[in-house]
Amino acid sequence: MSGEKKSEGLLLNRNSVEKIEVEHVKSDDSEETYDFGGESTLPRPPKLTPEQERKLYRKIDLRIIPIVTLMFLTAFLDRGNIGNAKLQGLTTQLNLTENKYNVALTMFFIPYCLVECPSNLAVKRLRPSRWLPGITVAWGIVTACMGVVKTYPQLIVMRLLLGVAEAGFFPGVVLCLTWWYPRHMLQFRVGLFWGGATLAGAFSGLLAFGISFMNGRDGLLGWSWIFIIEGIATIAVGILGFFFLVDFPATASFLTPEERAYIIWRKKYDNSTVGEEEHFALKHVWMAFSDWQLWIHIPIYMSSIGPLYSISFFLPSIINGFGFSATISQLLTVPPYICATIITILFAFWSDRVQKRSPFILASLIMCIIGFSINISRAPIGVKYFGTFFCVTGSYAAFPGVVSWLGNNMAGQYKRATGIAVHIGIGTFAGAIASNTYRSQDAPRYIIGHAIALMFVGIGLVATPLIVIIYVRTNAKREADLQRTQERGTKYSVKQLREMGDRAPDFRYTL
Repeated sequence: MSGEKKSEGLLLNRNSVEKIEVEHVKSDDSEETYDFGGESTLPRPPKLTPEQERKLYRKIDLRIIPIVTLMFLTAFLDRGNIGNAKLQGLTTQLNLTENKYNVALTMFFIPYCLVECPSNLAVKRLRPSRWLPGITVAWGIVTACMGVVKTYPQLIVMRLLLGVAEAGFFPGVVLCLTWWYPRHMLQFRVGLFWGGATLAGAFSGLLAFGISFMNGRDGLLGWSWIFIIEGIATIAVGILGFFFLVDFPATASFLTPEERAYIIWRKKYDNSTVGEEEHFALKHVWMAFSDWQLWIHIPIYMSSIGPLYSISFFLPSIINGFGFSATISQLLTVPPYICATIITILFAFWSDRVQKRSPFILASLIMCIIGFSINISRAPIGVKYFGTFFCVTGSYAAFPGVVSWLGNNMAGQYKRATGIAVHIGIGTFAGAIASNTYRSQDAPRYIIGHAIALMFVGIGLVATPLIVIIYVRTNAKREADLQRTQERGTKYSVKQLREMGDRAPDFRYTL
């Protein structure tokens, strides 16, 4: 099949699929240029051995993953440190009576959910190396300012601004990773940088313990210093991001032209024999909103994020309710997060290895069931503390798989950008609900809070098998259709197949 024929159309059968894949990589004509969807004109991609490919992706990992992990660690520190500040005098000094503390938590989520979609559509145009470090510095400034608020309304304003600033970071990073990695390499990388969020829980407790000794210095209580010091650290990390973060494979100066060509080709033709639609049009936004996948993945996202924010905001208070002092409670939050980090990365690596997402999501949700069931019971204190390991590990370990799963199964850069942002944006409202379920009057058992966390987990245990069944049936139908077209020789143009995205006949959903 010549290059001229490929541009006219694609004969949709298995032989033609295999032939196109071979032709794209095996050309030895190094002088010929190759246009990667208008992104860049680069040499033809070289043929790499598996070991050479692993070395190339390790090179990319070392450049991208450490800085986004560090930035995301600060993000979770700054949104969750209010839970540590609560034990260091925040509620007393600001007179956060009744449900005022819960309302302050909720205010973060309103702009966070609303801003994610427009931010994700803008990140490619505004360049990740400017946009992501810029918003990191912005939320660092907001966090530091939270340390000097004097009234409840001022705290509310700061939480709203924090939600605006942080909204674009997580979906923006996930989107950027989809530009660099094939879909079955994605969850491990998401797991690595998500491990930064998990470690943030451990660091938050340790930092709060150390900063508590600054209580009273310069007339500020310990809670003020928590915000000020962690905010300044975030600003420093954001500035580092301007120097270390990279934009797109086509413009990556740390790669050779041949390496850039290979990365773009490897990702572009990962989901399809003809690549993805890459130019923005409003129809791509509509395609995301009208895709059934998005709306069934949102409950799965909520089943993870609801318990996750319950633990992030209230674990110090839950442990404090076991009868420990505020200082010891801060320290006791560390081991569950260390355990969660290890299991999260292990699950992410294993998931990419077997190229499946749902088994690990289900395993994580079962851990949540165990943990929250223990804590809602009248079990002894030691058993309940053991249960917190399951709560933290289950909610954090599920998350990379939940996010990667939809990213794997939506094709087309702008459709995927919209889908990921809406998925995270709407799903994060579960965090707003979780913020209002652990009420001070329910201490120390927090029956309502634990029960609602179990409700979210139950939703995920229903939705996850359901979507697996739909994916299996759809993949089987497409495989049968593909067999039938071998005799008929049905043709689609390259343009048609790119526009179809994940609806294309040769696209297979990840389970």
